[in-house]
This record gives sequence, C-alpha cells and structure tokens, in this order.
Amino acid sequence: MSTITRDYKQTVVERVERDPAFAQALLDEAATLFLSGEPDTARLVLRELVNATVGFEQLAELTHKPSKSLHRMLSPNGNPSMDNLAAIFAAIKNWLQVTFDVRVVASA
Repeated sequence: MSTITRDYKQTVVERVERDPAFAQALLDEAATLFLSGEPDTARLVLRELVNATVGFEQLAELTHKPSKSLHRMLSPNGNPSMDNLAAIFAAIKNWLQVTFDVRVVASA
C-alpha cells in the first residue's frame, strides 16, 4: 500500500484559491503572531501567504521593495523593519481586499 503525500505549499495555494476566508485567516494569524511576540512563525506564515496569493514579484511592485529583499525579510532568519512589515501587511491586505479589526483584550 502506497502513502500519498501532498506538498504543503501546494495545499496552501489550493486552499487559498478555493477559500478566500482561509487567506484572510492566515493574514490575521500572522498579525496576531507578530503582536504576540512570535515573529519567526509570523514571517513563515506571511511567506506562505505571499506565495499562495500575490507572489513575491507582484509584492515587490506593490511595496516598492526588491523581490530578493522581501524574500530575505520573510525568511526564517529575516529581520524586517516595522516600516517594511507595515508595507507588506498593507499590500497583502489590499490584494485580498480585507480590513483589519484590531481589538485589545486585557489579560487577567
């Protein structure tokens, strides 16, 4: 009996294509991870979202940043500035045609 495995990146792309709410959930998750102090995971989620939606070449045009720089920023060892993160989030948000609804929840 053979085992069928799917490429993770292809699975994300297919899910985003058929379920726009999934793309928005990934963007929300990336923002939440950044704000919760988990930038490494947030960058990886953003990277997958870019690959599944706008692509790095189009993101480069939208952010006016070189594609290679964007790849480095969203790599496991990337260290994007706040300005660059804001530009990336804004470009993806506009591409997906979604808005952010930011809520602050007080911790107990």
